[in-house]
Amino acid sequence: MKWLFCFILSVPLLLNAASPDKLVPKQKQVVAVRLAEQIVLDGVLSEAVWQNGSDVTGFIQREPVEGGEPTEKTIVRVAYDDDALYIGAQLVDSAPDSIVARLGRRDAIIRADQFICFIDPYYDRRSGFYFGINAGGTRYDGTLFNDEWDDESWDGVWEGKAAIDNQGWTAELCIPFSQLRFKEKETYTWGINFRRDIQRKNEKVYLVFTPKKSSGFVSRFVDLVGIENIHSSRYIEILPYMRTKAEYIKVDTENPFHDGSKYLHDIGMDLKYGIGSNLTLDMTLNPDFGQVEVDPAVVNLSDVETFFEEKRPFFIEGAQIFQNFGFGGARNFWGFNFWNPDFFYSRRIGRAPQASAPDYDYAEIPEGAHILGAGKVTGKIGNNWTVGTIHALTQKEIGDFTSGDRKFKSEMEPLTYYGIFRIQKEMNESRQGLGMISTLTSRKFDQPSLRDEFNKDAFAFGIDGWTFLDTSKTWVIAGWAGASHVRGTSERMIELQRSSRHYFQRPDANHVRVDSSARSLTGHGARMWLNKQKGNVIFNAALGALSPGLDVNDAGFMWRSDLINGHIGSGYQWVEPGKITRETELIWAIFQSYDYDMNSVWRGIFHLGWFRFVNYYTLEYMLAYNPETINNSRTRGGPLTLNPPGWEVDLLLESDDRKAWVFNLSFCNYSKGKNNWEIELEPMLEWKPRSNVSLAVGPEIQWERSFTQWVDCFEDPLATHTYGKRYVFAEMKRTEISANIRLNWTFTPKFSLQLYLQPLVSHGDYANFKELVQPKSYDFRLYSADAITLVNGDYQIDPDGAGSSEPIQVSDPDFHVKSLRGNAVLRWEYSPGSTLYLVWTQRRSDEEYFRGFNFRRSFNHLWHTEADNIFMLKWTYWWSL
Repeated sequence: MKWLFCFILSVPLLLNAASPDKLVPKQKQVVAVRLAEQIVLDGVLSEAVWQNGSDVTGFIQREPVEGGEPTEKTIVRVAYDDDALYIGAQLVDSAPDSIVARLGRRDAIIRADQFICFIDPYYDRRSGFYFGINAGGTRYDGTLFNDEWDDESWDGVWEGKAAIDNQGWTAELCIPFSQLRFKEKETYTWGINFRRDIQRKNEKVYLVFTPKKSSGFVSRFVDLVGIENIHSSRYIEILPYMRTKAEYIKVDTENPFHDGSKYLHDIGMDLKYGIGSNLTLDMTLNPDFGQVEVDPAVVNLSDVETFFEEKRPFFIEGAQIFQNFGFGGARNFWGFNFWNPDFFYSRRIGRAPQASAPDYDYAEIPEGAHILGAGKVTGKIGNNWTVGTIHALTQKEIGDFTSGDRKFKSEMEPLTYYGIFRIQKEMNESRQGLGMISTLTSRKFDQPSLRDEFNKDAFAFGIDGWTFLDTSKTWVIAGWAGASHVRGTSERMIELQRSSRHYFQRPDANHVRVDSSARSLTGHGARMWLNKQKGNVIFNAALGALSPGLDVNDAGFMWRSDLINGHIGSGYQWVEPGKITRETELIWAIFQSYDYDMNSVWRGIFHLGWFRFVNYYTLEYMLAYNPETINNSRTRGGPLTLNPPGWEVDLLLESDDRKAWVFNLSFCNYSKGKNNWEIELEPMLEWKPRSNVSLAVGPEIQWERSFTQWVDCFEDPLATHTYGKRYVFAEMKRTEISANIRLNWTFTPKFSLQLYLQPLVSHGDYANFKELVQPKSYDFRLYSADAITLVNGDYQIDPDGAGSSEPIQVSDPDFHVKSLRGNAVLRWEYSPGSTLYLVWTQRRSDEEYFRGFNFRRSFNHLWHTEADNIFMLKWTYWWSL
């Protein structure tokens, strides 16, 4: 592998570092005109300012011909008054009947003719906002950060209208200054850019764009001048809500807590307050942090937690301030099996109660910890300091239980405080950046037994930053370093050290051990990347480490600690269209991972190819080979084993998504030899029968044959070769079929219906039970058929035949999970910022075991299973003071 390492390292040095960036915008300045009349926002440019304002016409193609002249004329004008910025766009089209005007709910990704305005009001050349509208009237908005990244989660309160005429189509946008953040002055200079998409031609034109062989977007914006004497120093937005919820769920008829129906009502209020012109305070009273969209069903057979995306608006808005920790400056952050921790994972706040439930017959346990109150401050202060802080308090949650004739209560989640603070400073025209993040989680226990199940306090702190190495901003170093410290009882620390994130109890580990007297756990981690930002040559390298004691899971998310990982990769991209392809990218890399005992736990060779063809189909393939390595987690805290060599082949084909029928096909295969492989096949078909309707069906089929599927471990002093325990595995055959089905029906830009359905059937059969023979091997001893007896549905295994070891009991691990989840969401934005939701959620699940996999039989059984139905009506109203 050394020759490949030398080749990859030498590629960037043998080729030119970067092609010169010669892009110069045709128009270097946009002038905003103060209004002398009121604008009627209807999408028709009938006001005088749209006829006599300063025209913006210097657009240039990025797609399909980079640097080419636009095929259609675009004229944009900018105006303002004391309260808002106005954009008027005349989008001339020689074939108005061919304009693609599709309807979708706000921020929906749909292919249509569209116009977008990008604004950098803080004039920091790295961040900003975007506001867009398509020819059908669908609106888009979001924030810009890290110079060329965007986040659509932010929803501002603004208006936009579009109209089609015999000359093409027109757009009017009204963006209140209260929605922007800027330094208050007498006269202003902001950054601005515009983009127009002509879908039938796959044409994208900009006022100024990022060349395909270069980087930087916000930093290229032209100046917006002419704005004077405006203010956004103080504003108050109030958003009260009312919610009513009806639950009809299947319950045991003897359940004393639930008769099958429940009705809930709630009220609350969100408040947004402008602190100066740069900071925003968000506060909430009795917040409604319920999700409108359901989480997908998963079957998790691993020893690590499943990560779910955040879907609650309070935490989504402005999340990039916290989530971009460690990811500033560079445009690529390749991982290659480095489990980069998230210092802040907002779904910890309001999570499901985590305490162990006592023995009971029936229980009533809250679904999530109720958030008593939460607040956050986000924005900029001083000379280009970005700040963000979140504080939340969740209440103590009590479960109600019965056991026989006895009724009792038990604390299931303690009163908990979460605090997060983030700050970042950009310097020297953003050539350098330096930031930090800190989190604090603190709990108050009223029930003493919970002290042994939860950390009392948890702290985490990190610094991050970047620096460009040359004046052309071609090479950049970026990274982070951080530490964590958790405290609790000695019993809790023992449990934490033995958890799947740490496995300190590994008997053959020389660098860690369980400290039974410890009342705290401390760890650290770091990661650094070197990235090439420009040119045809691609280069990325990284080195990182997570110490065995690092644990940020109280307020963040991480899978494992105890890792040293690095990679080096290079490639080449062709961006000029040819006879077959429009763009091509080829990448090669090598990677290596160790634990802190310097066991090689993963390594490999990687190759990726990506092609965009002239017909706008795309093809991506990935090849990887992993030599034999050491596995330090297969025995779940036991001795080391070996990973056999493996290889992976992935394929992704995507059709032209402008068409009425869109087809994607994904294929993944990872093989470690006979009876040890995984295959995943995921086709997707989308149909757009009308401009306001789309139906997407994405089935997914998984086949897995695992030679060493974990079953359990058992104490046995006679198992001396494996440190006094028997580590039992089996061969597993798993088949899983699921689907994601979505129907989007948009009646108007502000009134839409969205349906989501996810059926899932997962079947697993375990056979050929075996035990590990010796550490640091892949040798297993198969239990003979005579040694296994089925007793009351469980297996009784004699592990050593004529030996004196006691029989072990193994619960039947076979499974047959059937699930159907879906919801329907009707949204109506009846007034700017004010929304009415009507939501229906249905859940069906069943785990009755069937021998063999039969999808039709399983789905029929699931269809006749009694469903849980939940109906919710939510009303919000936006006030601005």
